[in-house]
Amino acid sequence: MDAAETAPPAENTLPVYPCGDPPPLGTGREVVPGILWLHMPLPFTLNHINLWALEDGEGWAIVDTGTKTPDVLAAWTQLLAPGGLLRGRPVTRVIATHLHPDHMGMAGWLTRKFDARLWITRTEYLMCRTLAADTGREAPDDAIRFYRHCGWSDAALDVYRARFGGFGRFIHALPDSFRRIVDGESFAIGAHTWRVVVGQGHSPEHACLVCDELQVMISGDQVLPTISSNVSVYPTEPDADPLGDWIRSLASLRAQLPDSLLVLPAHGKPFRGLHARLDRLAQGHETGLKRLMRSLADPKRVVDCFGALFARSIDECSETYGLATGESAAHLNYLVRRGDARVELGDDGAWRYRLAR
Repeated sequence: MDAAETAPPAENTLPVYPCGDPPPLGTGREVVPGILWLHMPLPFTLNHINLWALEDGEGWAIVDTGTKTPDVLAAWTQLLAPGGLLRGRPVTRVIATHLHPDHMGMAGWLTRKFDARLWITRTEYLMCRTLAADTGREAPDDAIRFYRHCGWSDAALDVYRARFGGFGRFIHALPDSFRRIVDGESFAIGAHTWRVVVGQGHSPEHACLVCDELQVMISGDQVLPTISSNVSVYPTEPDADPLGDWIRSLASLRAQLPDSLLVLPAHGKPFRGLHARLDRLAQGHETGLKRLMRSLADPKRVVDCFGALFARSIDECSETYGLATGESAAHLNYLVRRGDARVELGDDGAWRYRLAR
């Protein structure tokens, strides 16, 4: 869900796309000397992801991997073949920006095929293992309680129970060890030095990669050119404040990164205009928060807030219902943390939020 992008952008905030349209799904092309743009299909509403291959000596460092699906496997097989875009050269390491299946799904397959290491932040690796372990489990009572508190109906909870545990279906078994990367660390990939810049909110310890020599940033989902990444509260940590983390990360990225970078995002096209994009993302969430506060003149459940944040209703049987709930809860938790709203548990078992003053 995208709560931040409901109005058309001002002309002077439009990103510039110097690399043109994406290559066909399952293929790729060079966008910067030594950097290949790989464009993979996804089996979701957001139907594509950008992966990046960086020349690393006689092989390639791969940044993000796509989902564990037959079409992505076929694409990787073709790309890695002697006559493919990667020219039959080996994968030297797999770097994952964060834990989500479209980024981690093929990491286990690639690392085993080439006896390569997985490079990832510690929290993302451990969280991914935890979520993948839910495959085959019944939905836990804590999760049912959380969504009932959010205002879900019995029908919506039945859909959730039926879908629970799907995270691991799109991920090959992870390697049993990893090479930890940390915020501020620098390391060589081929002839160039890359540094890690960590953001939060969309995921707990999301790693972006910046090469000052090439003036390139691989942003994963932390900065996207046309949509705002989902920022959600989940049943495992119902009192979390991911939106606060996200807003602080936007400010931190703007303060420490130059506007001149070519941004290579996980979705959409490579773009220039980093600072304007970060400003627009922050402004979009603040606008959504103001609309939400106006709606809290009367008490609202989490599911009653979709209209204020997304300007539309959400079908409770759709795959976006959980995303909308998580993002609405994130905005409400942020207002509670900021002292602008308070929450009470109603007799019907649902939280209700209202203005604090």
